[in-house]
Amino acid sequence: MTDRRGPQVMATDRHYYRITGQRPLTGTVQVAGAKNAVTKQMVATLLTNQPCTLTGVPRIAEVGIVLDMLTELGTDVEWLDDQSVRLTTAKITNPSLSEAYSGVNRIPILMMGPLLHRTGETVVPLPGGCRIGKRPIDFHLSGLRAMGVDITEQIRSVKVRADRIHGAHIALPFPSIGATENLLLAAVLAKGTTIIDNAAVEPEIMDLILFLQQMGALVSVEVDRRIVIEGVDSLRGASHKTLPDRIEVASWAAAAVATGGRIEVVGAVQEHVTTFLNHLRKLGGEFEVTPGGLAFFAARELSPIPVETDVHPGYMTDWQQPLVVLLTQADGASVVHETIYEDRFGYTRQLNTMGANIALHTACLGGRGCRFALRDYEHSAVVIGPTPLVGGPLEIPDLRAGFAYVLAALVAEGTSEIRGTRYLERGYADVASKLRSIGADIEIVPES
Repeated sequence: MTDRRGPQVMATDRHYYRITGQRPLTGTVQVAGAKNAVTKQMVATLLTNQPCTLTGVPRIAEVGIVLDMLTELGTDVEWLDDQSVRLTTAKITNPSLSEAYSGVNRIPILMMGPLLHRTGETVVPLPGGCRIGKRPIDFHLSGLRAMGVDITEQIRSVKVRADRIHGAHIALPFPSIGATENLLLAAVLAKGTTIIDNAAVEPEIMDLILFLQQMGALVSVEVDRRIVIEGVDSLRGASHKTLPDRIEVASWAAAAVATGGRIEVVGAVQEHVTTFLNHLRKLGGEFEVTPGGLAFFAARELSPIPVETDVHPGYMTDWQQPLVVLLTQADGASVVHETIYEDRFGYTRQLNTMGANIALHTACLGGRGCRFALRDYEHSAVVIGPTPLVGGPLEIPDLRAGFAYVLAALVAEGTSEIRGTRYLERGYADVASKLRSIGADIEIVPES
């Protein structure tokens, strides 16, 4: 079975959502596997010529695109069932990835290490994806240079070459998720030991490490954000079930609280969302641990709270958008300080057209300053509520803003038409059908 379900994320929409709001959402949804974990595990399969099987794979556009990339390189893709895929790269048939993938997402840049181990030289397109900030790759490239990789930066791509990658001691200036993943993928087959200081330690990175360990890698996670990788000569095939998507869990939790309903998220893991749960409870939401996962509901009238995004175990930047919609319904002024991406509040302007009262500021309005201080980035927001929202036309600018707009439409009086659904469908599997199953009035309308 070779179907990859890989619609091009940069293509125009084939449909839009029409949502009529103010209906409580009640019922059960199944959380999908984490996009931010499984796509990196797919890249990791390039490190071996043996078959690897991944389960819990969400059937989303982003997964389809990554499978298309792997197929271009020589990977054989076989779907075993609706959520299990076997990937075998017996031989790299094309050592470089087409520039057609330039600007599509950030996955190609993570392929440098695996392809260097297999071929010694490769060209990969420069990354792109959601329009939420500059997201440079300087940390990636400086770390790989320290490991002996020769790098030539081109207009739309990066050319890299190495006779043998060697271990190095690398201190990241910021605990970048992507840079940590990139260095991990390069280090597991490197000669010698690699130490990554100030590494990111998100659950998705831990899940990647678990998969690499099953493949035969030697990776230790030590205190104070230090990861130590002892290079091995080869890796073998392995099977792995990816962890559930903690961003989707938070999205359904916000939907339950915002609409005054109750949603059980089957497969949700409390440990993965502890920081989110604390904020939700302070706001007025509540949760219960169920035999299948977690159930979410509103416990009282919503109250304003301060929120400051941070690296794990802090409040995740991808949890920020649905929370902001909830804060528009809280009684008072809330402050949200974004410290991960400098340009992530652009989506709030359309919320204001629905009736929200959200003001953006360049100052650090959180409990501390951040790396965007005095740099004229609108990275703080003051949200004053409660404000009734009114449905209207919305255009999704990026993946995480997409669910925030869906949530706003569910809260609003009247009907909203949401376009740009291709961005939302990059990361959420069957979102419309899941919403309909718990009582949402949502229609998928073909674009004429």
